[in-house]
Amino acid sequence: MPVVVIGELEAAFEVGSRTRANRLVLRQFVGHDPASDRRHVVTLTAAQLEVLAMARTATLSTIAPDGRPRLVPCCFAIGFEGGGLVIDTPLDAKPKATADPMRLARVQDVRRDARVTLLVDRWEEDWSRLAWVRVEGNARLLLPWAPRDAPAHASAVGALRGRYPQYREQRLETLPVIRVVPSRIVGWSASEA
Repeated sequence: MPVVVIGELEAAFEVGSRTRANRLVLRQFVGHDPASDRRHVVTLTAAQLEVLAMARTATLSTIAPDGRPRLVPCCFAIGFEGGGLVIDTPLDAKPKATADPMRLARVQDVRRDARVTLLVDRWEEDWSRLAWVRVEGNARLLLPWAPRDAPAHASAVGALRGRYPQYREQRLETLPVIRVVPSRIVGWSASEA
């Protein structure tokens, strides 16, 4: 089974979407996992990468104060940080329950408990094409006004604007971004079941 190191992932996007190299495995070092105080490897197959790359939306799940999952649909972009895969989702200018993005429930949840799940699915009437990918990990806020976050925030905004033309008209550079660092990626595909 061929292995592609995460640093070569950009090239694999095209390979994964143009061909059916579903057995290709992409590996990434996540970095420091605060729960285990160790580094570990997250595995991402080409089929999972294709689902992530082609999907337009995802569902972000955070943990509410009472422990219930709190779900919200979101846009997202795939990026890289320290040699590892990250997934960024914006707090954009679409109408929200509050004008202050720091008061949004998902932001409060991430600030209290960084554990999140992002679910991406592919739905088609041809059920042989059904698939989903679940990304479990820890989230952190990229704050545009925090100097330590500026490069990562600018990169995330650029990726989001490249993926969604609607964001070219929004002032994402003034709004926080939620960055998910995967600790586990699992998926299912009807074609591989």
